[in-house]
Formats: sequence, structure tokens, C-alpha cells
Amino acid sequence: MPHVARTHAVVIGAGMAGLTAAQALSKHFGKVTVLERDLLPAEPAPRSGTPQARHAHMLLAGGLKALQTLFPGFERDLAEAGAVKIRTGKDLRMERPGFDPFPIRDLGFDIFCMSRPMLEAVTRRRVQQTPNIDVSVRSRVTKLIASRDKTRVEAVLYDSEDGPAVTLEADLVVEASGRCGLTLQLLDELSLQKPEETEIGIDQAYATTIVERPLDRGDDWLGNIVLPAAPASSRGGFLFPIEKQRWLLSIGGNHGDAPPGDRTGFMDFVKSLRTPTIYDAIKDARPLTDIARYQLPCSTRRHFERLESFPAGLLAIGDALCRFNPVFGQGMSVAAQEAVLLDRLLAEDIPIERLAPDFFAGIQSTIETPWGVAVTDFVYPATRGIRPPDLAQRLQYGMALTKLAAQDPEVHLLTAEVSQLLKPQAALREPMLAARVVPLM
Repeated sequence: MPHVARTHAVVIGAGMAGLTAAQALSKHFGKVTVLERDLLPAEPAPRSGTPQARHAHMLLAGGLKALQTLFPGFERDLAEAGAVKIRTGKDLRMERPGFDPFPIRDLGFDIFCMSRPMLEAVTRRRVQQTPNIDVSVRSRVTKLIASRDKTRVEAVLYDSEDGPAVTLEADLVVEASGRCGLTLQLLDELSLQKPEETEIGIDQAYATTIVERPLDRGDDWLGNIVLPAAPASSRGGFLFPIEKQRWLLSIGGNHGDAPPGDRTGFMDFVKSLRTPTIYDAIKDARPLTDIARYQLPCSTRRHFERLESFPAGLLAIGDALCRFNPVFGQGMSVAAQEAVLLDRLLAEDIPIERLAPDFFAGIQSTIETPWGVAVTDFVYPATRGIRPPDLAQRLQYGMALTKLAAQDPEVHLLTAEVSQLLKPQAALREPMLAARVVPLM
């Protein structure tokens, strides 16, 4: 069967998933158009299309590596924009029950801390420098248009700011809008099966503020994470250094334990965290923003890989496929890794008809590790969803592994590489390691 010409690809959404997908596609299509309903700020600033952008975001080492693959020199761009370089294991103090703090060790690799709007601005600038990518703002896609025989997507319909609705033809359409609404709507219209969804109901609520980071601190850490004493309490906090000598503080809880939006209530919540470290660090710091609040009812995984038929010329990516509990900071990194896989598949020159099934199957190993972490939310009795039958054993194994990592620097490095999405979760179950973990359970 002759290949369909790779002339034009359309990406819906200019968040991190859309930007990285566009960059991956630009090497394999004559032209890539990104359609974004928001007006995109010239400088780093939150926007309505990413309501979670004001809160703490982590770019994990696996995500940084993926961005470096898509945009060579990306680390340099981040550093020049003012992102704070962090040595893993050393600069972010980790406080977890039984380990306050967890042993401080230089694990040999760096990540960067910055605000989500800054990361998006740096990525957007790189995308806009790619000659065959066109980013069109205030362009809201309303419909995916299927071919006459209903086997493929051949165009999108979108409302532009000032004129009538526009039909834009495409050889491939990637939905990176987060909601997946257009893809699900199309499957309905074509009477095709929709993907099964797995949900983990957490009712996560968090609140965030930015404060001045004092220059003359005596402490040897740049940021601090306080993990909750689960299952008794779900209260935790993230204090990250970001650009312009500031700290970004996000605090949260789940199942109704929501941090207040007023300064006094917010500070009381910080004071109630399991350790006083964050409160002591920021109690006299000058606030620079109001308190922003956000809620996420559940982690959701859509099983596109199980579908028997799916229209050719269409893909979903990022949150449209899998939305994780933001506390674990995995979403942006997973989206970037998915874009790298998309690039690799297109480089293998597989026909567009096979792209979706191969892509959906291929990303499962990428999603498996962060989703395995999301499952630990079942430690709270109020969490909704289907509990894995081996949950108690999984949680015990995790606790024993943490104990071993505290004692053994090599195990500590391995657990960091897995949580930073550099290695798969299966690495934590290797027989030689498991033989050392099981006795500690």
C-alpha cells in the first residue's frame, strides 16, 4: 500500500504535550500547524488554558533528557532563562516518615527547578524557531472531520478569532488538549468503541504561593519536600527554588482536606505539616503573589492500546491519554517522552495507518512506571477505584525498599533513577534486589 504523503500535521493545544509533539512531527512533515485557543503570553506568565500552571511542577530527569533530545541545547536554554540547577539527592531536602531528612547524597545528576510558565515559554521559543512549525493562537478546534469512508481523519474545523470557521486539511492530527474531548466525540460519531478508563479518585486539592527566597540563609538545601504521614494524614508540601531568586510553595491534601485560600489559613496549614522545616524557612519571607488554588478529582488512564479499531491519521498524547496525580510531578516529563517515541516511530517510516496502534502500544512502558506510583494513592481508605489485590504487599515492599535505599547509596541512586523516569519500575523488582528487600518487609 503506498504511503500517504506526509505533507501537513495539525497539533491541537500548545501546552507541553502539544509543543513537544509539534517538534517531533516537524522532522517528518512538510508543515506542522499548532492550533491553540488561548492567547500565548510573550513572557513567562500563567494562562487560562493551563489552570494548574501556577502550582509546583517538576521536570524530572527523564523529561529533561527527552527535551534535550527534541531540542538540542535545551539545558543551556533553561539555565540562561534563570532556571535553578539542582543536584539530585543533595539540593532538595526530602522529609518522609521515619527519615527527616532522608540521607543527603550526591547522586551524580542534575535537574532544573523553575515555574511551569517559564518552562513553557522556553519550549515555545524553541518551537517558534523551527521554520516549518506555525503556532496559531485564538484558534479553538471544534470538530475532527473524518473521511467519507469513515476510516481516517482528514481535517479539523476551528473557530479563528475574527473570521468564519476554518476547515484545515491534515495527514495527521494530534490531540494534545488534555481533555481528549474531540477524539472521544469523533469515536461517538463514527460509532466506534471508546477507550476504557481506569480512575483513581483522590480529590486532590492544593494551594500555592510564591515568596522571596532570602539570600543569606544558613541552610545547605535549596528546596524541601515534606511527605505526609499516610494514611493518617495526606498533608504535604513542596518548596522549590525558581527563577528570579524566589521560592514556589505548594501545599495540599486529599479527600476534603483542602488548604485555605487566605494567607492566615494558608500559613496555619503550612504550620500543620508533619515537620516544621518549610514553615520555619518561609514564615518571614515576603509574599510575591496571591494564593492560587486548584483541585483534581482523579488520576485517569485511557486505554487506547486496547481498542480494536481507531481512525487512521489521529493520535492522542499527554493528559489526553493519562492524567496523573500532580503531586508526583510526572505529567510534563511523560508527555516529552511520548513525543520522543512519536519521533522514533515516524523515523522508522511506518505507514500512518499503523501509527496509532504502534504509538499506543509503545507508550505503555512509559506510562507504566508513573501509573505504578499513582496506584499508591490507594493507601488512603477514601480513595475511589479498583484496588490492586496485592496493594498491601506493594506498599510494604515500597517501605522496605525505602529503608534499604537509606542504608545503601547504590539502591538510593536506583530508586532516584526510577522516580525520575530514567529507568523502568521493573528495575526495582530485579531478583537480586528483591532478595534484599523482602527480609526488610
